[in-house]
Amino acid sequence: MNIEKLKNYNQKILAIIGTIVILFGIVGLLLFVTFAISEYRRANYYEEEKGILSDEKIEELQKENKREQVISYEIPKLIDSLQAIYIIPVLHKTLNEKEDMNGMLNLISSSPSSTIKIDRRYTNEFYGEYNNVLLYSQKTATTQKLFNKRVNFDKIDVEYFEDDILLLLKVAEKDTHKDGVINLLDNNSLYIYSLKEKKMRKVGNTQMNIYKYTFLDNSKDLIIQLGIDKNGDGMFSNYNEPVQLKKYVFANEELVDVVDKNTHATLQKMLEGTINN
Repeated sequence: MNIEKLKNYNQKILAIIGTIVILFGIVGLLLFVTFAISEYRRANYYEEEKGILSDEKIEELQKENKREQVISYEIPKLIDSLQAIYIIPVLHKTLNEKEDMNGMLNLISSSPSSTIKIDRRYTNEFYGEYNNVLLYSQKTATTQKLFNKRVNFDKIDVEYFEDDILLLLKVAEKDTHKDGVINLLDNNSLYIYSLKEKKMRKVGNTQMNIYKYTFLDNSKDLIIQLGIDKNGDGMFSNYNEPVQLKKYVFANEELVDVVDKNTHATLQKMLEGTINN
């Protein structure tokens, strides 16, 4: 009798354990699928972002007196309440069919933005397919464009300091990848506009890629991960191409090494096994 009870008890325990294992398996599978979908969307984001047409493509369209992309605007966003200054992000829409350059421009759209509060200051982030930014003054009812050339970017960072407001934009301006469009696959530069100075600064060039950046604590100086286009294909791949760490000194607009050359050379030789630790 005791043996039968023990068998029944063991069977119940095994059933419970089996059920728990199955539940954990289902939860794990759901988490894996969710993660895989998220990574797939992230990996394919740049393919979905169409960018602006390359200079070569523009020349072809101009010969036909045609266009494929038209200007669109987001709702003005207040960035300086004291001076009543707004930004108006300028987007572009790619038409399904080419149209005559004399056609009406009647597309107006807006996309959502997010606001983040961090300990040391406030940051606003706006996302979209942008090709310019307008500064709008409510007091004077005037607008000013930040760029006088064809560019493409997908994010506007608005950084608030005690004495200034900075706009930061990772901008592509050349079709370095040679795929017919200027988009986020191309090498880019970091543009920084100061509302206080009314001045635009540029960090980088078309051979570089501003991968990530962050402000040093209580400072306008930036630490930048600078992607190196090692194979020269006009785009940076974080999977098999290296990044350098640079410090952008805001006061004198210099880009300096964070890791000195001797330390970098030593680390490289250690990696190669040509010197011992």
